[in-house]
Amino acid sequence: MAEGGEGLGTVPEHERILQEIESTDTACVGPTLRSVYDDQPNAHKKFMEKLDACIRNHDKEIEKMCNFHHQGFVDAITELLKVRADAEKLKVQVTDTNRRFQDAGKEVIVQTEDIIRCRIQQRNITTVVEKLQLCLPVLEMYSKLKEQMSAKRYYSALKTMEQLENVYFPRVSQYRFCQLMVENLPKLREDIKEISMSDLKDFLESIRKHSDKIGETAMKQAQQQKTFSVTLQIKQNNVKFGKNMYINDRIPEESSEIVLKHAFEEEEENEEENEEEVLTVQDLVDFSPVYRCLHIYSVLGDEEAFENYYRKQRKKQARLVLQPQSNMHETVDGYRRYFTQIVGFFVVEDHILHVTQGLVTRAYTDELWNMALSKIIAVLRAHSSYCTDPDLVLELKNLIVIFADTLQGYGFPVNRLFDLLFEIRDQYNETLLKKWAGVFRDIFEEDNYSPIPIVNEEEYKIVISKFPFQDPDLEKQSFPKKFPMSQSVPHIYIQVKEFIYASLKFSESLHRSSTEIDDMLRKSTNLLLTRTLCSCLLNLIRKPHIGLTELVQIIINTTHLEQACKYLEDFITNITNISQETVHTTRLYGLSTFKDARHAAEGEIYTKLNQKIDEFVQLADYDWTMSEPDGRASGYLMDLINFLRSIFQVFTHLPGKVAQTACMSACQHLSTSLMQMLLDSELKQISMGAVQQFNLDVIQCELFASSEPVPGFQGDTLQLAFIDLRQLLDLFMVWDWSTYLADYGQPASKYLRVNPNTALTLLEKMKDTSKKNNIFAQFRKNDRDKQKLIETVVKQLRSLVNGMSQHT
Repeated sequence: MAEGGEGLGTVPEHERILQEIESTDTACVGPTLRSVYDDQPNAHKKFMEKLDACIRNHDKEIEKMCNFHHQGFVDAITELLKVRADAEKLKVQVTDTNRRFQDAGKEVIVQTEDIIRCRIQQRNITTVVEKLQLCLPVLEMYSKLKEQMSAKRYYSALKTMEQLENVYFPRVSQYRFCQLMVENLPKLREDIKEISMSDLKDFLESIRKHSDKIGETAMKQAQQQKTFSVTLQIKQNNVKFGKNMYINDRIPEESSEIVLKHAFEEEEENEEENEEEVLTVQDLVDFSPVYRCLHIYSVLGDEEAFENYYRKQRKKQARLVLQPQSNMHETVDGYRRYFTQIVGFFVVEDHILHVTQGLVTRAYTDELWNMALSKIIAVLRAHSSYCTDPDLVLELKNLIVIFADTLQGYGFPVNRLFDLLFEIRDQYNETLLKKWAGVFRDIFEEDNYSPIPIVNEEEYKIVISKFPFQDPDLEKQSFPKKFPMSQSVPHIYIQVKEFIYASLKFSESLHRSSTEIDDMLRKSTNLLLTRTLCSCLLNLIRKPHIGLTELVQIIINTTHLEQACKYLEDFITNITNISQETVHTTRLYGLSTFKDARHAAEGEIYTKLNQKIDEFVQLADYDWTMSEPDGRASGYLMDLINFLRSIFQVFTHLPGKVAQTACMSACQHLSTSLMQMLLDSELKQISMGAVQQFNLDVIQCELFASSEPVPGFQGDTLQLAFIDLRQLLDLFMVWDWSTYLADYGQPASKYLRVNPNTALTLLEKMKDTSKKNNIFAQFRKNDRDKQKLIETVVKQLRSLVNGMSQHT
């Protein structure tokens, strides 16, 4: 029962497993079979039995089905056998047809292959054309690059390289020729940099050589513009300038006509020159190398290096340009060459500043100009100090003004140059003073120091036109007549005016006001009068060959020159149109100048007059031992008195005090000389006869003094010059020693001017000695008591002299 129950339970399970095996995928058979072995024991055997029964059932079913379909299969085979013969025929027909088709299609196949081959070639050609169309622009651009390099169009070449690298090369980067081109571009760039830098160096060398030409053109154009402006101003002021002339000052008017004529001639010349093409710096210099080099370095991204190189090289050239030649100061051409080179340098820099962006900056040019300006000022200050020719200094000034105006027109500050011109102006004035010193010396050398003779009205007008002389008395005199001054006076007056003109030339174009120019003219004229003319007059006065007559004429000349100073002031006023009443107007120092010269001449007159007296006195030949006088005055003294009379006649043209002083000085010097002659230590003895002869000479001197050789003395003022001699000689002539000794020291003494020492010296010369020719030898014969009296007087005089010494 149990086993039967167990068997009934397993059969359905086996059927289920078989159904799963038949219906499921073979991949899932494993777990199903595994369940057979996991069941109860002997389940495998039973399963196998069940499996065999299932197989047998399926075989039976297959057999039934085959039996069912076998008749149809047989029928089909029979039908196939029937159509076998037809199939053979069909096969033969098909084979034959295929053969015929094959034979007929051989030409088609050949043509088809040709068509295929042509199509392949067409495709390849199309591909090649497409690739060539892609490569041709690259090759064309590279060819264009080569042409640009050959034509030295380097900036365009760099642009072409950029296009090749950015646009064309990426399209054909897979080709080998493109790689070669890419590798060649850096070398081309370096070549362009080297070539452009070489062109820049050539450009720098070229402008260094042609800087003077550039500067000359720029300065010439600036000068033409300035001359044109000055001409217009002169035309506007022509009438006003001509109306302000004084009657006595005709030279300014004539000079103005000359200035206007010269200005108009320059204007005409400038107009003719302006008709020609005006050259600019672009016409003289090809700046394309700079532009190319700048653009090339900009494209290459190395613009800063180029700027640094350019500025460094230009600074070196600036130092070379600013270095002057050693002999530059000898000629104006040396200065002109120096200035034109500097102007040319900075004109180029100014052009570079305005046509390029960043190559040079305003700060750079200002720094360069300040450096150059300091060097220029130092050079000019050093070299101008060697200039001794005022014409050269004036030309230098004109060059500096044109130089400054030219650079100022290009925007460079030039105030320091005009300040330098004031220093050079002092140098110019010094050279003028030296030149005019020579002019004055020549005038003085050529002068005859005689009044100017006039024989007719024409000659009179000529002198008046040269020198502002006004004398109604002289005008009333009939011809022939004489001006009081000599020929040097109008010549000096003219030369002073010429000096003012020469000084004015330097003040022109200095951009100074009329007041400043007026002040400069007056100061320079004062220097001419106080230093140069006064020095020349003093040197002239001290010359040995200048005699008393010449000195008198010099004093007269200085008087008239002094009076002419006011006309010189008017002359300067006419030039500058600055009134003399202006507060700060400088006055001319002519009064003090000519007074000093006149005083020196007066002193020289006194000196030379005394020297002349000494010469006459040296001719004295007294016999100091004569026993009796000659009864008339000595010849030398009469000659001296006659000379003094003639000289004092000449002195009538001098101011009264001068003639009186000269006369008094001459009489005093003559008195002193005669006194020294008596008291000479070498004179050991003197006789009474000699004293009497000497007294006769002194009497002639007193008569000369009393004859009033120069008018204006009051009473016996001139005779007092001989009072010492007179009292001394009276004392010895009358032998009034008792009175002298008794009254000595009294205000009312008769012999108040006789010095005891002088009386003692002369008395000792007259005292008896052992010599036979002693003056008192006769007294020893006649009256020995008188000898004792003389000795007594000598002792008293000695006591008196010793007492005076002790008191002192």
